[in-house]
Amino acid sequence: MMEIKILGSGCKNCTTLTKVVEEVLGELNMEATVEKVTDFQDILGYGVMKTPGLVVNGTVKFAGRIPSKDEVKKVLEG
Repeated sequence: MMEIKILGSGCKNCTTLTKVVEEVLGELNMEATVEKVTDFQDILGYGVMKTPGLVVNGTVKFAGRIPSKDEVKKVLEG
């Protein structure tokens, strides 16, 4: 199963990114585990300096901005 992590402190942008990811998963009828990572040391461990960040199966796909739904779809469809 796909593993998705949202990196961030829980700010508005992080919440927005979570909603975008959940909407795309629903539209694609995909299942994935979605985890919020809020610990700063864990976020730094991914090399992300600006949040929000999106990690899919251990790879950072976006950082420092909210990607569009189309961008997220492309990443999740692989």
